[in-house]
Amino acid sequence: MQIKNNSKMKTVVFIVFLLVVNFVSSQNMIELKIKNTINTFFDGLHRGDTAIINKTINTTLKMQTIYVNKEGNSIIKTEIKEDFFAAVISKKEEDIWLEKLLSITIKVDGNLASVWTPYEFYFNTKFSHCGVNSFQLFKNNENWEIVYLVDTRRKQDCKVNE
Repeated sequence: MQIKNNSKMKTVVFIVFLLVVNFVSSQNMIELKIKNTINTFFDGLHRGDTAIINKTINTTLKMQTIYVNKEGNSIIKTEIKEDFFAAVISKKEEDIWLEKLLSITIKVDGNLASVWTPYEFYFNTKFSHCGVNSFQLFKNNENWEIVYLVDTRRKQDCKVNE
């Protein structure tokens, strides 16, 4: 009888193991797809290519920037997609835009994802500013699309408060 119970226990443990591996693998695939969306967005930004960026965003995209002005006042500025695209399109071919992501944290619940990316921005290899991007993504069928992007911008003190 002991051998039979031991065999059943091994089977149960094996099935639980397979379920856990399948769940972890599924979570990793979801995060990989989300990272791909974010990386593609920045690829388009670095290239000055709005067609690439457009593949990553939802038609309802909302963009905001938070910063402290010269007078020390906290400001939140809302930008429309068309103004953002105009800035990207006006990038000179010889100019180098590099937004270096320092880390990426992803949280997912169903078809909603939140992505936190501290960054440093360089213009023609010279440090320009730093801050954090906070992306909200929507899973539209099988595609993860950016629906909201808010970032902070600082010229110094780049340490991020996680």
